[in-house]
Amino acid sequence: MPPMLPVRPFSAVRLADVLTSSLASLEAQPNPLGLKPAAKAVVVLADGLGVSSLRARAGHARFLSGHLTKADAVDGVFPATTAAGIASLTTGTAPGTHGLVGYKVLDAANDRVVNQLTGWDEQMEPLTWQNQPTLFETAAAAGIPSFAVGPKRFAGSGFTTAVLRGATYLPAETMGARFAAAREVFDTEPRALIYLYVPELDINAHAHGWESGRWLAQLEGLDAEAARFAGSLRQDEGMILTADHGVVDVPAAKQVLFDTVPDLVAGVRHIGGDPRCLQLYTEPGVNADALAEAWRAVEGERAWIFTRAEAVSAGLFGAVRSEALDRIGDVIVAARKLVAYYDSREPNQSARSMVGQHGSLTDEELRVPVIRLGAYRR
Repeated sequence: MPPMLPVRPFSAVRLADVLTSSLASLEAQPNPLGLKPAAKAVVVLADGLGVSSLRARAGHARFLSGHLTKADAVDGVFPATTAAGIASLTTGTAPGTHGLVGYKVLDAANDRVVNQLTGWDEQMEPLTWQNQPTLFETAAAAGIPSFAVGPKRFAGSGFTTAVLRGATYLPAETMGARFAAAREVFDTEPRALIYLYVPELDINAHAHGWESGRWLAQLEGLDAEAARFAGSLRQDEGMILTADHGVVDVPAAKQVLFDTVPDLVAGVRHIGGDPRCLQLYTEPGVNADALAEAWRAVEGERAWIFTRAEAVSAGLFGAVRSEALDRIGDVIVAARKLVAYYDSREPNQSARSMVGQHGSLTDEELRVPVIRLGAYRR
């Protein structure tokens, strides 16, 4: 049976081009997004705000949806997960290059799977694990100050060091406070590059689903703040609102406890990834092709299943640097249907309470907005 790879190619312009283009515009350089020259730029990353959700709730986000054109929908990253997406945004490189290739990935040197957002420790050094220069470091070399605005709890974390180094971190707890901090930077700096992080939608999507009232309230709040901020922009100030991934709501009845089928876990040493994009790491000597075939026989109608070699050959991770290759699962299981894969042997089953999910290759998870405002309006 041939590997079940998705047939749709990735878009020409992608999430990795957004901050790259914004920085280029500050230097009046040509860029993938075709952004006009500006003196100051802010890129707002609304975690989990996929194009499909935004369009489905357009009446609750009249400002953002009113500025979203067909050309403003682009592909994010695979896997469609925050660690990979933010790192691609802030380095301008693909997951295979920056090395944050999933939510939980193999740290082979220490024979463990590590959460790429919260699992950083002395054995996983941010500057070597993610060894690509950030665009904030590139901006600094060009004499352009850069700033990252987000909740205080993320300041100084391993993930922040890995993906935001070179930027001055400005802690601000609420959406409104973050936009106010960005406005203050614009008012005091002659040139500036700002990354502004909005985690509220993703948090509420996981807990309650993107179709919930709580998620909707956060969308309405973001829409109001974005409209207010955009209204303050001067002629030489550009703004882009984008996202790292979208979300699908998976009912509890659609959870698949894959470990209950012995063939699906035979020879599997570690399990990483997300519930909608498993990355399976095999014991030494186990044939990944045979494991992939076992999965296809059972789950081939509900998931795309491919080996690491197939995924890399298909370009799903972009260019893969040698140190990052073994971080990618020997077998990858990416959900096609509305299901989520869980291991019932895992002692901590709290993840099964999640409603909103992401990670896979569906349009709902992969397609993100790139809304241009201020000096960047088309």
